[in-house]
Amino acid sequence: MTGLLLRDAEIEGRRADLRITGATVAEIGAALPRRPGEEEIDADGGAVIPGLTDHHLHLHALAAVERSARCGPPAVHDRAALAAALAMAPADEHGWVRGVGYHESVAGLLDAAGLDTLHARRPVRVQHRSGALWIVNGPAAQILDLARADHPGVERDAHGRPTGRLWRADDWLRTRLPHGAPPDLTAVGARLARFGITAVTDATPDLDAAALDALGRAGAVPQHVTLLGTPLGERPPAGTATGPYKIVMADSGLPDLDALTRRIRAAHSTGRGVAVHCVSREALVLLLAALDNTGAHSDDRVEHAALVPAELIGDLRRLHVVTQPGFLADRGDRYLLDLPATDHADLYRCRSLLDAGVPLALSSDAPYGPLDPWAVIASAVDRRVPGGAVAGPAERLTPAIALDAYLAPADNPGGPPRRVRPGEPADLVLLDAPLRDALTAPHADSVRATLIGGRIVHGG
Repeated sequence: MTGLLLRDAEIEGRRADLRITGATVAEIGAALPRRPGEEEIDADGGAVIPGLTDHHLHLHALAAVERSARCGPPAVHDRAALAAALAMAPADEHGWVRGVGYHESVAGLLDAAGLDTLHARRPVRVQHRSGALWIVNGPAAQILDLARADHPGVERDAHGRPTGRLWRADDWLRTRLPHGAPPDLTAVGARLARFGITAVTDATPDLDAAALDALGRAGAVPQHVTLLGTPLGERPPAGTATGPYKIVMADSGLPDLDALTRRIRAAHSTGRGVAVHCVSREALVLLLAALDNTGAHSDDRVEHAALVPAELIGDLRRLHVVTQPGFLADRGDRYLLDLPATDHADLYRCRSLLDAGVPLALSSDAPYGPLDPWAVIASAVDRRVPGGAVAGPAERLTPAIALDAYLAPADNPGGPPRRVRPGEPADLVLLDAPLRDALTAPHADSVRATLIGGRIVHGG
């Protein structure tokens, strides 16, 4: 069996050669002899580290963003620019325009009437950057027949008329839109590989049969894929793994305690933990109360943990926390403006959680947050918002600890970081410098090559 020999790499702090046979790290040592047929790469002292795991993203949404108009900062900052972006946006094969990344700082609290003043010629749907809200214009509202829609997320005014704002209605919206195939993920997989990401957890809830089939299709992405949205009682598609069951607690309408308790018990009864979307402190308090009723599962997770009061930190030790400090660098100035100063220390906590023994993993929430893990690591280290202020300086991590929060396996976010050792899977990243140098200023350009299952999927 042919393989790969990496010469003169920094591995776990020492210089050595590394041999890969098949999909496994076979040998690490000094001056390993090259075997017949073995490919050889001179690492020139660059570090070899385990491949990174993004513990929370949305693969199909990432692909769809590439076909969408950018409707918020940094691409768009005012009404005129938004109108121009929608006018120039290409329609899909059914004539619809799709926009993403909207924020109220651009044109206020948009509804169908407001969107019509910007673009009424074609049906338009615009997603808020939170991912929780779609706004449709008048032509789109007519096609969707919003006047007769019975989904609870269809917002209505005091007279019962639909406003064009659809809250947490993605599943319903998909049934009303013209049918289209799930987007191709080839470019998404290549982007992930360029960043050194070898495994991902797709956090999209309640995946339907078409989405499951597309995500399980051979070669959809080269990365190892874990799905939180596999329905309870169903097996994951071939080539993927099932993680905890995703539950979204929307701040626009939190469930009551009994309903949440029943959902968690249903997941636990199938042997799965839960991965619960918690952005507000109210949602976090509700989740902890429900887990007091059900008891915790070893795989239970909190997704986001955007606001964690100090008095609740100890209660999180029974859970995994998957958070996204990259949001601070992306839009933290808005958080500091919109939230009272007393809340600023609670934003995207990291250091205080680790110090309390909470298993902590970093992730992107892409496309709603920045995908680049090196940018997320840098944000966890400096915690600077776009305007330059620091959000929660006591929550800063060292670069090495921030990197470790990307190195835990997908089935144990916040657990011990994977290491480069013989017998381990050859899911690896070759950097262009020793690790200490690469972490001085974390940047994706330091990724020289990415290997998944012993195969080079980026660089060389």
